[in-house]
Amino acid sequence: MKIEIKYFNELITNELYELLQLRSEVFVVEQNCVYQDIDGKDEIALHVLGKENGKIVAYLRIFKPGDYFQSTSIGRVVVTKTSRKKGYAKEIMNYAIAYVEGNIKEKAIMLSAQTYLMNFYKDLGFRSKGEEYLEDGIPHIKMVYG
Repeated sequence: MKIEIKYFNELITNELYELLQLRSEVFVVEQNCVYQDIDGKDEIALHVLGKENGKIVAYLRIFKPGDYFQSTSIGRVVVTKTSRKKGYAKEIMNYAIAYVEGNIKEKAIMLSAQTYLMNFYKDLGFRSKGEEYLEDGIPHIKMVYG
């Protein structure tokens, strides 16, 4: 998998279409969750694209401190159904963590994890903080790295 990071205005039309399609496929259709994915925050996010044969197979977005939460945050972590079990989620998360540490110069990273993925994020160095809560009808937990 080849990983690229881009600001919103650097995304080409096909990339934007693919990443929105992937997020919709997984977060809206697969998880049967009707919510507003296009939330007006993509314009200020850094978009991390994992590509295989030119197609986006993994994706996440990074927010600098104060852009979404007080601290740096990672969200919308997603891998295509056909590319799961290849280690792409771990690979793209490790890339994002290294990018934050090396370029944004932040140690603390926050994310709102779907509770069933808590162990995945713990294995990457995140720790849970607080109680479980519902976000768009799905159990989540706040997790912090660093």
